Amino acid sequence: MPSSLSLSSPFDLRGKTALVFGASRPIGKAIAVALAEAGARLCVTWFDWPEDSARMMEEFDQRGYDYISVRADLREPDQVATVFARLVSEYGGLDVFINNIERGGMPVVHGPYTPQQWDLEMATTLKAKWWAARHAMPLLKAAPEGGVMVVLSSIAGVIGRSGPAGLVFNDGYAAANRAVASFVETWAREGAPSVRVNELMLGIFEHRHGEGTRGWGLLAEEERRAILGTALLGRSGKTAEVARAVLFLVRDATYMTGALLRLDGGYVLGASRVPPMPPGEEDV
Repeated sequence: MPSSLSLSSPFDLRGKTALVFGASRPIGKAIAVALAEAGARLCVTWFDWPEDSARMMEEFDQRGYDYISVRADLREPDQVATVFARLVSEYGGLDVFINNIERGGMPVVHGPYTPQQWDLEMATTLKAKWWAARHAMPLLKAAPEGGVMVVLSSIAGVIGRSGPAGLVFNDGYAAANRAVASFVETWAREGAPSVRVNELMLGIFEHRHGEGTRGWGLLAEEERRAILGTALLGRSGKTAEVARAVLFLVRDATYMTGALLRLDGGYVLGASRVPPMPPGEEDV
């Protein structure tokens, strides 16, 4: 059970252990850097981006972070178990878990849907999150000052494969992200009162369906403008903005659990613009 001080004060990350999935990619790395700069030691995972992973470790070494890096295919339950065993062996426990793993197969890249794509999407975007949470929850409950889990998801779970973003969100990805909300609510109930679990839902971001991805480069200019123009803020999000939102959920949102924070520049709202008010017929 968290102390009364931790309930009334920001969650102090100094000396805490944070597990960050997807830290070899730009958004995951930005989150990991933000947590490390706030004083946390890190356990990060990687699998199929060896060049990015090497750059991540080189950067973390240069910055002097206290971290371990574990190669694991998180779609495999036994390899998920290995990650947590290594974490406990090295650091003894877990305080913060950033459950950030997805496939995000883009229709513009992968074309028509296949049974193999369905299986990959469900295994990566959905099942891997569940397996990891099963291992993380007992450790987070045992954290002396309470634990925190942040689960990253996508607005694809709200809008599906529709509108301009239908070129970058496939059906399986949308379905998997819709299911994440159910997981978060269940995990929040399971973790209460000592573990806070919240969902961070992302829109179109650089390096995540936006600029810096292969799919973005395959879109025509008018298709890119249509996607960005749907967001009320008229642009894609930046990795630093995700990191700041995660820090808020971990450090400052001490009375938030089982909740959804949507970070999409107003994309979901943008599909329904507000028309001008008509003059009406009566001056009353």
